[in-house]
Amino acid sequence: MVDEDFIERLYTASKAGVKIRLIVRGICSLIPQQPIYSENIEAISIVDKFLEHTRIFVFHNEGKQEVFIGSADLMTRNLDYRIEVVVPIETDKLKKQLLKIMELQWSDNVKARIYDTTQSNTFKTVMPQEKLIRSQNAIYDFWKEYNVGTKKKK
Repeated sequence: MVDEDFIERLYTASKAGVKIRLIVRGICSLIPQQPIYSENIEAISIVDKFLEHTRIFVFHNEGKQEVFIGSADLMTRNLDYRIEVVVPIETDKLKKQLLKIMELQWSDNVKARIYDTTQSNTFKTVMPQEKLIRSQNAIYDFWKEYNVGTKKKK
């Protein structure tokens, strides 16, 4: 997340009251949670044992949830100098699967680091009674369970 024009548009949306949640694996030049400027933006980073290149985009367009997948991260080289593809997901079943993956990542409290105004990138705080969720393991288990369920239906 380093493209300056894109980051400025996210700041503009945040100032207008749009709630934005980002999962950024690598470099993030955007500074979330700044009063007035980016207070409606939350961002986390998850780096774990699997190299992920997930590009899932979820928008709530006047109450209608729209899901897209794409080939590019939001870096200037990809947005300005390459041909990249983003496609809408129309099938409800696929949308649900992608949204589940996003929520599993967002709920990660083992490997997730919080991007904040100080750029300290600290791990999420876990309460003693809270269940530990390592999203990559949870996603693996989700697909494993899904595949077992699919085989039983055949």
